[in-house]
Amino acid sequence: MKIVLYQPQQTNKVKYGQSNLDLIPLEMMHIAALPKRDGHEVVIVDGSLYDQEEAHNRVLQELEGAKVFGTTGILGWMVSDAYTCGEKVKARFPDVARFAGGWFASVMPELYLRAGVFTAVCKGQGELAFHEMVQAIESGADLEGIPGLALWRDGEVFHTEHRPVVGFDELPDPAWDLIDFTPYREGQMSADSVNHHVRMPGPPWIGRRKPYVGFTYFSSFGCPEPCTFCCSPEVTFRRWKAKPAEKILDDFEMLMDRWGPVDVVRFHDANFGVAQKRTRAFAEGLLNRGIRIGWNAFIETYSVCHYDEATLDACAASGYYVAEVGAETGHPETMKRVGKPIKGDENYEAAARLHDRDIRASITYIIGFPNEPEESMVATIDQARRVQLRCPKSSTHVLPFRPIPGTSMYREALELGFKPPQDVHAWGDIGEYHLDQTWNVIPERILRMRALHNHYTSLYKGIVRERRGLFEKLAEWRLRRDNFTFPVDAPLFMLVHKLEQKLLGGRENKRDLVEQALG
Repeated sequence: MKIVLYQPQQTNKVKYGQSNLDLIPLEMMHIAALPKRDGHEVVIVDGSLYDQEEAHNRVLQELEGAKVFGTTGILGWMVSDAYTCGEKVKARFPDVARFAGGWFASVMPELYLRAGVFTAVCKGQGELAFHEMVQAIESGADLEGIPGLALWRDGEVFHTEHRPVVGFDELPDPAWDLIDFTPYREGQMSADSVNHHVRMPGPPWIGRRKPYVGFTYFSSFGCPEPCTFCCSPEVTFRRWKAKPAEKILDDFEMLMDRWGPVDVVRFHDANFGVAQKRTRAFAEGLLNRGIRIGWNAFIETYSVCHYDEATLDACAASGYYVAEVGAETGHPETMKRVGKPIKGDENYEAAARLHDRDIRASITYIIGFPNEPEESMVATIDQARRVQLRCPKSSTHVLPFRPIPGTSMYREALELGFKPPQDVHAWGDIGEYHLDQTWNVIPERILRMRALHNHYTSLYKGIVRERRGLFEKLAEWRLRRDNFTFPVDAPLFMLVHKLEQKLLGGRENKRDLVEQALG
């Protein structure tokens, strides 16, 4: 049979422009491996390479003579784009079996099934379930016998038997050969690539504001943390399955032989650093094999604080240059509600351990949890301020809480009056939650503190103008003294900066203003 897989666009290009092209269609390459091994023809269309209309038209063209369509989505625009494509597929090819997977579909299957846009939703880990669905379509078997699915039966969602999470040793390698890496390389090396959305800064030996070539990679599935604001515990059942370090290194060498030199690998794991032994073996393996590459990955505060010095040293020496850390809150009682094993000032200590090794941390905090008191939000912003001063090369991001389906805090938010969107497209429109509130429970004075924190940290780090003038010095003064009272310098700076841009003819990069807004 012919199978067409659609990797939805990472971001709304109309609003935010091109997403960074190191984000290769990993999900679809993993899903494709088993059907391809069976001899089926599998085609992957990556929406990130095209505008939305062209991407969907390519899917429809490929579906001529096909039997199966599959897509995915995590949160935000990916969800909306995938569903829109599914609607077009149903209208043009109503007899094609249509499957959706990903985190959002796993916890909100009704939105995908009730209008008949999709035949089934694959919940959680999808490789084996999708493979069995393809086999069922080929043989004419009933999908109800396949574990791990959500189906629409008698006007409601019907869940098949639970499917346990399996390790990578039970799955084939991703179908790396189903994509041509050339457009990804060319897109990343284009002059405007530094403006791409969700782009990581370049490694120090290349330069933060220069083009580089990278790709994304899954080295593990799931996460053992019990975070009450995240849907991972209910989607993955807190299981964590990881590839051995030697397998990751072998893959890197194979892919660089296949695709040519690469500067950066971005791990798209939910929690890369769970096992210190594996992390150290990977870092030392890069050094021993002479693989010169920058890498960035998610790692928890607990891991950073409990790793040996030698492990962190090896990580830094091997090219670990951006660590994404979920600090979540600076308030001990709120941390207990979140569920992470972070004690005292460990967020601060972890950030310092990374910073002192020149590993830049991108540290995210959240304010506005259900029933969170103002003192907790203030404590979070204060900790972010102290971390930023201690670690000027790192970034602290204070984000408004967003209720995510499939979490205990989502259910709390519903009880407190949160009105969730009623269709997939509305959910897709609230993807950029770091810019806007999706649940208006944060007091105005706290929102003002957050906005000023973002403003002053952007100036302090040199993101906006990359020079140290009067406003940058004043920003540091305010951060050090926790003085956000009567900040007349903030609106004054915006006026001056706009005037500078006009006088310079727009030579300052547009991305500077975006990064300033994001903090």
